[in-house]
Amino acid sequence: MPDSIATQESVTLRHTRALLPGGFQDGVTIAIQDGRIVEIGDGPGPAAELEIDGRNLTVLPGLIDLHGDAFEREVAPRPGCVFPLDLAIESNDANLISAGITTFFYSITDGFEPSVRNRATVRGLLDGIESRRDRLMSDSRIHIRHECVATDDHEELLGWIADRRIDLLSLNDHLPKPGDARKLDRYRAGAARRFTMSAEDLDSFIADRQARRDLGNAQTEELAAAAHAAGVTLASHDELTAEDAARAAELNVRICEFPLTADCAEKGLARGASVVMGAPNLVRGGSHVGGTSVRDEIAAGRVSILVSDYFYPSLLRAPFLIAELGLLPLEEAWRLVSGNPAEASGLGDRKGRIAVGADADLIGVRDASGLPGDIALVSARNRLRRIR
Repeated sequence: MPDSIATQESVTLRHTRALLPGGFQDGVTIAIQDGRIVEIGDGPGPAAELEIDGRNLTVLPGLIDLHGDAFEREVAPRPGCVFPLDLAIESNDANLISAGITTFFYSITDGFEPSVRNRATVRGLLDGIESRRDRLMSDSRIHIRHECVATDDHEELLGWIADRRIDLLSLNDHLPKPGDARKLDRYRAGAARRFTMSAEDLDSFIADRQARRDLGNAQTEELAAAAHAAGVTLASHDELTAEDAARAAELNVRICEFPLTADCAEKGLARGASVVMGAPNLVRGGSHVGGTSVRDEIAAGRVSILVSDYFYPSLLRAPFLIAELGLLPLEEAWRLVSGNPAEASGLGDRKGRIAVGADADLIGVRDASGLPGDIALVSARNRLRRIR
């Protein structure tokens, strides 16, 4: 197949092996009309503008990534080297499709630092993504990662929530508390990679932001209430203590991102929240910061959703690796990267499954290794890319 992207009014895929809600089935025909699945069966299906013989092709629901920030390397590949947002966004979209990610939540940090992770960047990305959606093949949505001590322009963020410009809001607090020397040293080291500031100025900057935490906590409660009122999905981040878990329950958080202990994960699951872990951790065999093992957490039944975090191709590799390791059958592992994130983000009525009436967000693979080179075609947003 040549590498091409085309908008098609009708597509029929024949003779495929497809992952349907009841499991894998051979000899499946999938008919698509105007970006929606209109027929699934074992016959020839309807004539279509584009007809594809899917022999030796396994068709899977497209990947849904609730938390990915690798796009920041498109915006600023090196510290201080910022590229135009239109170029960065479209380059990122191409990377997403190449990795099989058909629905992507741009995880944009609404931070407190003088780096790319600040409100000015949030505004630019929000406007840039909205203005370019028709050009993007992956269904592009907005996940704002709000930092507790980013207290400026609070009303602006409330307005974005009320206007539903945001699809997912996560509540973050990455600034170490006073007296936590180990975390403060780690923060200083990380800050040096993100922005330039003398040691003295950095200490003053940290102290100023630490003084904002009480105000930030009060604003967090307002943001949570606004999100619930507007139907915006709310997530916690890096829960570590029983107090963190209790706070998440108090705010009625529906997604627990990267809980740092088994107890926090179990508390989230017990109250019906979805637990998110990183696919890079799974693929690498451990956390890059010494955290919990995602492989162990999956084995213990404490993972609902996997996300690409900082490396898009890990999300495609993850379910195949889970099956190879004997942790889950492939059809169950696939729910972690498609069906479950669709449900958790309120998109379960139209995404995350191959079913009549659902969006035709599909990927077709030639082999079962989970490497990007295995992808033969991607269908998303009424477009189909044939790669090989």
